Amino acid sequence: MHVVFFTHYTETLSRTFAFRLRKRRLARPLLRRWFIGVLIVCGLGVGLKAAETIPVTEWRQKIRENFFIADPLPTLSAKTHRHFQPAKGVRAEAVSYASQYGLRVPGILYLPDPLPKTANGKIPAFIVVNGHGGDKYSWYAYYTGILYARAGAAVLTFDPIGEGERNRDRKSGTRAHDAIKGDAVLARRLGGLLMSDVMQAAAFLAERPEVDARRIGAGGYSLGSFILALTGAIEPRLRACVLVGGGNIDEPDGYWDNAKPMCQGLPYRSLSFLGDRPAAIYALHAARGPTLIFNGDADSVVAIPRVGGAYLAEVQQRTRKLRASSDGVFEFAMVPGASHRPYFITRPVVSWLEKNLDLPNWSSAQIDALPETRISDWAARHQIPMDKLYATQQREGGTPALLDDVPGFKREDLHVLSETEWERQRSQFVLESWLAHARAAAP
Repeated sequence: MHVVFFTHYTETLSRTFAFRLRKRRLARPLLRRWFIGVLIVCGLGVGLKAAETIPVTEWRQKIRENFFIADPLPTLSAKTHRHFQPAKGVRAEAVSYASQYGLRVPGILYLPDPLPKTANGKIPAFIVVNGHGGDKYSWYAYYTGILYARAGAAVLTFDPIGEGERNRDRKSGTRAHDAIKGDAVLARRLGGLLMSDVMQAAAFLAERPEVDARRIGAGGYSLGSFILALTGAIEPRLRACVLVGGGNIDEPDGYWDNAKPMCQGLPYRSLSFLGDRPAAIYALHAARGPTLIFNGDADSVVAIPRVGGAYLAEVQQRTRKLRASSDGVFEFAMVPGASHRPYFITRPVVSWLEKNLDLPNWSSAQIDALPETRISDWAARHQIPMDKLYATQQREGGTPALLDDVPGFKREDLHVLSETEWERQRSQFVLESWLAHARAAAP
């Protein structure tokens, strides 16, 4: 894969030093604490100074209030429904946890088997934030789970509202929330639900005994890139965010203002109080941790040819100016000639996440040596269904995914509940239940 990188991300001294000592993992926690102490005592905390130039706490609170996101979020009441082994070197749990109004989110947690031995006994984690019509049954959600679990991380995939086991007919690819008829207030509530689900995923992972709560990352694809762009601005538990098939949030009356109104257009328009929305959102990301925006430069699905590399470089400049620092400002990359793909399963993004989350089982050199699979070939070999619109070589079908031995799967393999259980508990999961509560709560 030929990738053009535009990098203006500068790491702090402590992070850089720890990265150079990657192979000496036992020394890292002690050295990091020592360096942080030196930086604080000596007044050299560049990142801390930068964070003080914008009202981080105030902006985050205003965004939460704008989207009706409860503070605190609901108690998780997490439950594991069953255990299974989807692939060699990977074990999985079918789980659920609380969302808004007492409803629940079904998900699959992928884990390395056995758990890698680390200095603190903990592993990093990664959240998959799906695109339109995507859910835990999507090929890329499953593939991501296997890939990063083999890398030594915990991976959580879940059904967005209206899809999978949160759909009244238990179907996927329905885009059911697009059929909601409502005003800007209901759209803000829907945006808040989509964001809350990601925040609850981070909370779920942070409570897992095997997960290092300081090393939770997330990847958002397409619609998921928009949701993660907003969530990453307000959720400090996310160490690293990757936005693919999007992340190019733009100017007033641009692409994202006029995208799907209930889940994108109206929610994005509602953030006008931030002023320069892209710079403000990515300044909040910088206060949280590193962010990578990674797209194909021919991605017409989200207007990358019109709102792409040159524009993102301009947003970087504005973000640096707003923060009065380059520290933490997002990086971005463009793949020439490629379109809409879940790039977080490709070599450059896996390498970036290894750098920022420290994947226990793979070093940078090992990632460079891993084989690749063309997703269209993998899907044909295992009879994995793909959306015909996205199965082309320029789009998802042409994705050069790491690994060449990921097994196939069947839909029933990824159910959280049995058919009988789901029928009995359907009202705790589906879009219609949330919608009734949301409309009742509207002013």
